[in-house]
Amino acid sequence: MLSIDTSAGTSVAILRGDAVLAEVNIVSSMMHVESIGTAIAKALTLAGITGKAVQAVVVGRGPAPFTGLRVGLAAGTVFAQAVGAQLFGVVSLDALAWSALQNPDLAAKVSARTPLLITADARRSEVYWALYTGLSAQGVALRSDLPAVNKPAALEELLVDRNVDVVRVALPVENGLGDAVDFIGVPIGTALGRVAQGLLAEHALSHDTTPLYLRAPDAVLPKPHARYGKAEFSKPVIAPEAGK
Repeated sequence: MLSIDTSAGTSVAILRGDAVLAEVNIVSSMMHVESIGTAIAKALTLAGITGKAVQAVVVGRGPAPFTGLRVGLAAGTVFAQAVGAQLFGVVSLDALAWSALQNPDLAAKVSARTPLLITADARRSEVYWALYTGLSAQGVALRSDLPAVNKPAALEELLVDRNVDVVRVALPVENGLGDAVDFIGVPIGTALGRVAQGLLAEHALSHDTTPLYLRAPDAVLPKPHARYGKAEFSKPVIAPEAGK
C-alpha cells in the first residue's frame, strides 16, 4: 500500500501488512509540486519495490488549503491509474487522531464525554478541526463530527456552548525554518495507511477521494458589467498596429 498525504507537508509511506517498508517526510508546507515525485520515487527505492508492485494507493483528503492538497490527490490518482492499483481516500484529520491515540496515556483520557480535539493550520488565522471519541476495535479513529474550519476563538466558543471538555494534543507545526516542532505520534503518511488498513478490515474503506477544502476557492470569475444592454466580462484592450 502506497500512502500519500499533502495536507500540510509532503508525507509518503509504503506499508505491507504490519510492516512499514518506507517513509519519506518533507515538513515544509511549500513546494509540494517539486517534492511529491521525488518523495514517491525515494519511498519505492527504500522499500525495494517497483511501482507495479503497489496494489493500493491511499490519499489524504484533507481538510487542507487548495494548492497543497490537490498535489497529493493528483499524484495518487495518476500513480494508481499508471500501475493499475486501487485508489482510496482517507480524511487526513483521522490519521492525525489515530497517531495521537497511539499514546496510551492520552488515549486513556479520551471518551465520548471528553473527546480528543484535533486541529490543523487552515491559514487565514483559522484552524481545521474535528472531535474523536477513541479508536475502534480495528484501530480506526472514531470521529464524532464532520471536519470544520473556524477561527480559534469561534471554536472555543462552540466548545463552551456544547459544554464539551476536550483532550488537546500538540500537532506538527513549522518553526519558520522548515523544521517540525512539537510533533507527536506517527508521521501522517504512515498513520493514513494504518487508518486505511483498519477501514479495510471493517469493510468501510472508501474510493471517495473528494478533496475537503471546506472553503470557497480564492480564484473567482470577474464580475460582469453591463455593456450594450447585456452582461459581458471584461476583455483585454489590444492596441492597433502602427500605421493602421
